[in-house]
Amino acid sequence: MSEAINSPGAKSRRFRPYPKYKASGVEWLGEIPAHWEVKPLKHAAALAMDRIDVNELEIPYLGLEHVESRTGKMVRAAEYGSSEEQGAEGLDTRFRSGDVLFGKLRPYLAKVLLSSFDGRCSSELLVLRPKGEISPAFLAYQLLSPGFIAWINAMTYGTKMPRASPDQIMGTPIAIPDSDEQNAISTFLDRETAKIDSLIDKNERLIELLQEKRKALITQAVTKGLNPNVPTKDSGVEWLGKIPAHWEVKQLRHVGIAIIGLTYEPADVVGPDEGVLVLRASNIYDGHIVLEDNVFVKRSIPNRLNTKVGDILICARSGSRALIGKSAMIDKALVGLTFGTFMMVFRSTCNDYLFYAFNSTLFSYQSGAFLTSTINQLTLSNLNSFTVPVPPHDERAAIAAFLDRETAKIDSLVAKIHEAIDRLKEYRNTLISAAVTGRIDVREAQ
Repeated sequence: MSEAINSPGAKSRRFRPYPKYKASGVEWLGEIPAHWEVKPLKHAAALAMDRIDVNELEIPYLGLEHVESRTGKMVRAAEYGSSEEQGAEGLDTRFRSGDVLFGKLRPYLAKVLLSSFDGRCSSELLVLRPKGEISPAFLAYQLLSPGFIAWINAMTYGTKMPRASPDQIMGTPIAIPDSDEQNAISTFLDRETAKIDSLIDKNERLIELLQEKRKALITQAVTKGLNPNVPTKDSGVEWLGKIPAHWEVKQLRHVGIAIIGLTYEPADVVGPDEGVLVLRASNIYDGHIVLEDNVFVKRSIPNRLNTKVGDILICARSGSRALIGKSAMIDKALVGLTFGTFMMVFRSTCNDYLFYAFNSTLFSYQSGAFLTSTINQLTLSNLNSFTVPVPPHDERAAIAAFLDRETAKIDSLVAKIHEAIDRLKEYRNTLISAAVTGRIDVREAQ
């Protein structure tokens, strides 16, 4: 009945199935080991509903934003202070160590956490308290199973912010072995997912190193040029230092024009076949335009706010400081769109070169003049006052061509590593699903 599960590593591991299976009667579970039981989640865990006033600030707070998708981990430490997501009448839900938290808002994100401390959480997180001999760790892995998540997601209501009903979640059937076997499964998954997570961390660190190398390569080229033996001069800018003697130093206001994006109302938003695509910060990823999470508007758009070949699209305002200044270049396929009011474009005759200048350390060196702990905004005045070294036309073209070629090599390596990470994450999910539904027998796995 059960196929072998192979790891994506150099040495494949094959896990054997149980000797005997039976029909579970539940679509997402399929067949389960013959000695396992199927019970609604409410028989395995109680729904804790202890509300707490948000003014009790000495208690650590967890929101959905603190829980990482699909891993069962916290993405950042719990906070002390006001809730970002308050429940009804300004109340959060109290939880304690050993409770399992499950995100009912957009459940496809698979936000599940086995708590190791007492605290309070957003009402968008259900607090499940294991009953009887149910292992908290096993329960958490059950709720992380892709089959369980897909089942819950199919029952959501609401279009923009889909939620699952607590009653439907608690009524969902799960497969339950005896307590010894639950502990064996959770111990196995703790060990195996830790190995996978370690490989993922190493690959992500490698991506960081390649991105640092990429930025250093770009910075060297746009501040020193391609000829290491060229005569140099003092740029007159302390952080820039020496530049090739025949280069100029200019403010961007003297190189091109910066344009703030379109202001529109919620009533202007229409379907994809009815209006013009508005490019936003979410459409920029790793220096490229990604046409996902799109917004379309139906209204008159001035010609200057229509995208043109070579425009550099820049994030000018965001709730996240890290997003300010991220940029991408408009190519032929993206002409005739528009961009939102939190964005701007820089338009000039030397954008092939300037795009790399924006993606060097030149931006971070100058961002301290306008980014503060309370202000996350790049204004037209800020951008126009940016200082950049400007080579002659032919040299700009040569630098852009060199960087096109060399960064493409790095980007290709990064893409391959991302693919490896995706395979590891897929294997992690497959392993969890196989273990908690009994498709593999891990009781004697070493």
